[in-house]
Amino acid sequence: MSGTIDEPTTAQSTTERTEVRYVGTRVRGGVRVRTYPGKQDLTPSRSLEVVSHSPSGFEWGYGGSGPAQLALAILLDYTDDQEVAQSHYQAFKCEIVSQLACTRGDGMWTLTAGKIEQWLPDD
Repeated sequence: MSGTIDEPTTAQSTTERTEVRYVGTRVRGGVRVRTYPGKQDLTPSRSLEVVSHSPSGFEWGYGGSGPAQLALAILLDYTDDQEVAQSHYQAFKCEIVSQLACTRGDGMWTLTAGKIEQWLPDD
C-alpha cells in the first residue's frame, strides 16, 4: 500500500465517483472536513458507532486518536463498507491522515477519490 496526498484544489461539482474529495480546514475552535460534491460536513457520528477513538472530533497531521477517527470516518464514507473501513483505518491513518497538513496559502488539505483508490488494498 502506498498513499500520497493531492495538493489542495477546489472541489468540482460533479457526481462522478472519481471527483469525490475530502477537504479539511482549521476553523475557529476546531476543524472542519467537507465532502464534495455536495459540500456536506463529514462528522464523527457514524464512525463513533464503530470505534470510539475521539468523541471530541477529528484531527490530522499526526498519529493520535483524532486522526484515527478521521481515517475511519473517511473510509466508512468512501467505501460504505464497515468491514473494509474497520480493517484498514489504522494503516490509512498512519500512511495518509497523519501526513495531511493545512500548509498551503488556502489553509486546506484535499484528499481525492483517486488517492484513496490508489491506497486501498485489492482485497
